[in-house]
Amino acid sequence: MRSTQVDRFLNKYMKISSVLYRIYEQSLWHQIKNGRCPHHIGLIVDGNRRFARGKGLALNQGHSIGSDRLEEFLRWCWRLEIKIVTLFGFSTENYSRSDEEVTYLMDLILRKLKEFQEDPVIRNERVKVKVLGRREDLSDEINREINAVEELTKDHERFQLNIAISYGGRAEIIDAVKKIANEIEEKRITVDSIDEELFARYLYTEGIADPDLIIRTSGEERLSGFLLWQSAYSELYFTDVYWPAFRMIDFWRAIRIYQQRERRYGK
Repeated sequence: MRSTQVDRFLNKYMKISSVLYRIYEQSLWHQIKNGRCPHHIGLIVDGNRRFARGKGLALNQGHSIGSDRLEEFLRWCWRLEIKIVTLFGFSTENYSRSDEEVTYLMDLILRKLKEFQEDPVIRNERVKVKVLGRREDLSDEINREINAVEELTKDHERFQLNIAISYGGRAEIIDAVKKIANEIEEKRITVDSIDEELFARYLYTEGIADPDLIIRTSGEERLSGFLLWQSAYSELYFTDVYWPAFRMIDFWRAIRIYQQRERRYGK
C-alpha cells in the first residue's frame, strides 16, 4: 500500500514538474524571441564523464549521450536564426587521456562524420560542415570522412557547423605564425604588411566571423585554449549543467544573458 502511495505521489510530481517546465520554457521564449541574437556561437561541451559517473554509467556512455545532444542544440539555434556554431569536439590536450577513451572518442567522431553525410537534416537544412584543427594528427580514415563531408556540404549556405577536432588555440596560432614565416621567406608578403586582418587569414577559421557568444557547460569557467584569438570580444556564459543534461531552457537562459549585456568592443 505504501509503495502504491509513493508511486502516485511520484507520478503527480512528474506531471506538475512537466507543466511547470513548459510554462517556464514559454516564458523564456517570449523574453528572447524578439531580442538581439548571436550570429556565431562557440560551444565547449564539458561534463560528459561527470554526468556518466553521477548516473552510474560507463564513461563512454556519457560521451555518446553528449554526442546525441548536439542535433537538439542545432535545432534550438535554427529556431533563433543563429547561423554559425563552432563545437569544441576534441582538443590537442585530450590525447593525454587513456588509450581506451581516446580510441572511443575517435570512433565516435568517425561515426558522426559518416552520419552527417547520410543525415537528411544536414541536407534539408543546408548545413555546411567544416573541421578545424591539426588534421595531420588524425587517422587517414578520419581525414577521408572529413574531406567527404566537407565536399558534400561545401555549397550549403543556410547554416555552418564547425567542429574543432585535434584543436588547440595555441596550436592554431603557432601554425599561423609558421605559415606567415614561410610566406615572408618566399617573399610573398613583408613583415610590415602583417596586421590583425592578415593574421586572421592564416587561422583555421579563415573567412568565418568571430563568435559573439561562447557557452561552456559543467561549471568550469575557462576557455581551455578554445578560439583564443577569435574570442577577444566574445561574451562568455558558464553554466553548472553537464552537457548531456543541457536543456533548451538552459540555452534560452544563455541567450537572455547575452541580450542583457552591452557589447562595446572596447569603446
